[in-house]
Amino acid sequence: MWNAIAKQLSDTLQFDFKILERMRISGGNINENYEISDGEQRYFVKINASEFLPMFEAEQDNLTTLRNTNTVNVPEFITLGKTRGNAFIILNYLPTKSLYQCRNSLEFGEQLAELHAIHTQLEYGFDNDNYIGTTVQPNRWHKKWAQFFADQRIAWQLSLLAEKGIRVAQDNDALLDSVYYGLKNHNPSPSLLHGDLWSGNAANGPFGPLCFDPACYYGDRECDIAMTELFGGFDSDFYRGYQSVYPLADGYQRRKSIYNLYHVLNHCNLFGGHYIQQAEQMIDELMLSYS
Repeated sequence: MWNAIAKQLSDTLQFDFKILERMRISGGNINENYEISDGEQRYFVKINASEFLPMFEAEQDNLTTLRNTNTVNVPEFITLGKTRGNAFIILNYLPTKSLYQCRNSLEFGEQLAELHAIHTQLEYGFDNDNYIGTTVQPNRWHKKWAQFFADQRIAWQLSLLAEKGIRVAQDNDALLDSVYYGLKNHNPSPSLLHGDLWSGNAANGPFGPLCFDPACYYGDRECDIAMTELFGGFDSDFYRGYQSVYPLADGYQRRKSIYNLYHVLNHCNLFGGHYIQQAEQMIDELMLSYS
C-alpha cells in the first residue's frame, strides 16, 4: 500500500518521493491518519477502505471551495487515489495546537464571519452531495430555506434511522411540520458553510487558525455557529470576533436547537447509544416550542 501511495505522490510532485518516516496520528474515529516524510517535506495522509474514495473526493472539492474564498485557512489538497484495497487522500502536513491555547479564537471568528458574508448563491444547497462523518449529506438545490432544511437534513436523517429500526420521534410528520414552522419566516441569504464545525475541526496552524474536514453547502450561517456550541464549544473570543464582523440576527437562540438536531440525529445514525436519548429530548422540546 505505502509503495503505491509513494508512487502516486511522486507522480503528483513530479519528483521521486520516498517515505523515510511514517507516524500514526491519533484522533478521529473514521480514518487512519499518518504523517509521512522523505526527510524534508511532510504530508498528512488519510486512509480508509476503497469504497470510501467518494468521501475523499468530496473532501477535496470542499477544501478547494473554501480555499478559493480567501477567508478561512484550510489544508492544501495534494492528491488522492486508490491502492488494491484502500482509498487515500494526501494533504500538506500542518502541525496544530488548540485555538484556545494559542489565543487565536478571535481571529478565527472574524475569518468565519468573512466567509459567511460572501453571498454568491441565490438558493440553498450545493452542486454535489457530500458527507457528514460517513453519512451521505444530500444537497439538492432549494429556493426555500425551511423546505431545504426539513427535507434535506431532518427528513433524510429520520429515513436513515428508520432503515436501522430506530425511531426517535412519535410522529415524524409532526416533527417535520414543526421544523418547517420554526423556519418558514426565516429567509437568510445563503452563505457557504463549513458544515461540520465542531471544536475538533478547527485549530491553530503555523500561519494562524485553520479548519478542516468540511461538509460544505450554501445555507443559513447560523448552522455553523449553532454547531460550534454543540460538541465542546468554542471560547468567548471566537463569538466576539464573529459578532464584530457579522452580527447574528434576532431569533438565533430559538433556531439553534433545530439546527443542532440535525447533527445529533446524525450521531444517532453513526453511533447510537446516548445520542438517541439526546435526540428524543431535543425533539420533545422542539415540539413544545413549535406545536
